[in-house]
Amino acid sequence: MNLMANIIINVLISFLFGSILLGFHRKVMARIQLRPGPPIIQHFLHSLKFFFKETAFPKTASMPFYISITAVLCGIWIAAIIIGPVLKGSLLLIFAIYAVYKIVEHNAGSSSGSPYGKMSCVRAVFSASSELPLFAIIAIIYLQVGSMNISDIISYQNIHGPLILKLPLVTIVLFVLILSKSPYSPFGITKGKDIISGYETEHFGLLRGYIMLSESISWYILSWMFLTICFGDLSTLSYIVGMLAIAFLTGLINATTPILNPNHSVMSQISIAFIGFVGSLLSMFFF
Repeated sequence: MNLMANIIINVLISFLFGSILLGFHRKVMARIQLRPGPPIIQHFLHSLKFFFKETAFPKTASMPFYISITAVLCGIWIAAIIIGPVLKGSLLLIFAIYAVYKIVEHNAGSSSGSPYGKMSCVRAVFSASSELPLFAIIAIIYLQVGSMNISDIISYQNIHGPLILKLPLVTIVLFVLILSKSPYSPFGITKGKDIISGYETEHFGLLRGYIMLSESISWYILSWMFLTICFGDLSTLSYIVGMLAIAFLTGLINATTPILNPNHSVMSQISIAFIGFVGSLLSMFFF
């Protein structure tokens, strides 16, 4: 299979299965809260629906920035697929993509001119100050493995066993990172209910379709990254079960935990990142 075909197949899989995972996550939350909830394929159906709906452009929008930002948001996660599942490249590049994502998230809110979007982009700065330290835990992985290439991390685990046994605190920190990006997360301050849909409030039609496409891909790639880093190169069935387990656990937590205010959200995540980083260093050198 040539590279381009491999990329296209992985993008399609990430969109389709990522949509199902988000639908399953929403169903779990609904059941825990004693609601019937929408069908599991609802996120997928909504994504397709928006691609065929009329696109609205608010008068306050900064054009063409308002339009291009959604394509950029989608493009960076497709780049993450190429670096991750396709090439099994550097975690440092995925970290850079995540940093760019936080910048795009910030500018997506400010480009619409909406007061809700502006509030969301301010909160995006807060969330970046807590989520990026969580992702920086990959430095511990480098100290343990001696490489940041995903292929080398997989090879290391084939010989020495899964990293979840050697670096349990790293696993917890990475899970909190995924939890922070899950729908209705207690750390999801950029989309708090007090600011409607946050930076997505003013995007409709085709533009919202691109955003929902990027959400599906990002959820898939973050779940894949977590499983690959912590457990190694799994079989297809193991990846499916693992991703469903992640969706279930995050749905359970989000259904029973209110959204924190921005200050508490930031301090909680920074504290977890600090404990995970320092604790992992101590365990590596003294145990």
